[in-house]
Amino acid sequence: MVRAAALNPTIGASMRHLTGLILAAAVALPGAGWADAPKPEPLEITHEGVKLKGFLYRPEGNGPFPAVVAMHNCDGLAGRRTPFGRRYRDWGERLAAAGFVVLFPDSFGSRNLGPQCTAQRSIRSGRERVVDADAARHWLQQQPYVSPDRISLIGWANGGVAALWTVRPRAGKKDDKPDFRSAIAFYPGCRRLRDTAWSARMPTLILIGGKDDWVSAAACQQMVMGARGRTAKASITVYPGAYHDFDHPDLPLQQRNGVLANGITARVHVGTDAAARADAMKRVAEWLAR
Repeated sequence: MVRAAALNPTIGASMRHLTGLILAAAVALPGAGWADAPKPEPLEITHEGVKLKGFLYRPEGNGPFPAVVAMHNCDGLAGRRTPFGRRYRDWGERLAAAGFVVLFPDSFGSRNLGPQCTAQRSIRSGRERVVDADAARHWLQQQPYVSPDRISLIGWANGGVAALWTVRPRAGKKDDKPDFRSAIAFYPGCRRLRDTAWSARMPTLILIGGKDDWVSAAACQQMVMGARGRTAKASITVYPGAYHDFDHPDLPLQQRNGVLANGITARVHVGTDAAARADAMKRVAEWLAR
């Protein structure tokens, strides 16, 4: 992409403009619920027998727009009192304001499942949720307001693991549609992926807290280092003072009990880190605009 920008000034200017839009949205919007924010539209999609509920954000205009498939964490897409959690509303509003279509597939609600944060899990990040990510991409590629070759993937925690499984090289028949353009995983669990020699088909960014006691930053670093030389560009940023959920718009640091962490039931800490959140927004903007 850097070479293309150097050869074609129009492409370079377009990329800089897109980066500026995302950064402006990241800095200017105070949080979910700002007055002129686009509203999430509930929808149902079907692809090759997969039926998914979800929410869609659309910028104003006809497009075609770049798009993002956004994968929720183990709590599911819903908030405590709403069908759509505040973290996802915040990111959806910011990305839509920057000119992205954003589709949040509801992997759990579509299967009549509740949160999957304990040891009793009914859905696997490396199987069902990969199918959901691909189904969401295919659906977006059929919409006239979406650029079919500019769809990226973002996931949080369990959804970040799903994103990392989704972008691994695959054997067998190649998808006849354009692939995901890039991927971003917030605080994923990397141990199993590391042990299975993970690599990626497209540029992938991992953002994780150094104090995260739900997942291991060291395992993610080892996974990325182990993939060097046999993967697309993979990058990891570790925020030394941040815990799990550091990008949440307003989550005081607190303890969660009874969740599955590194294969055992544990007590962990979650909470917003303002500095890490601000830096992550900038990095996401730059990564999506590559």
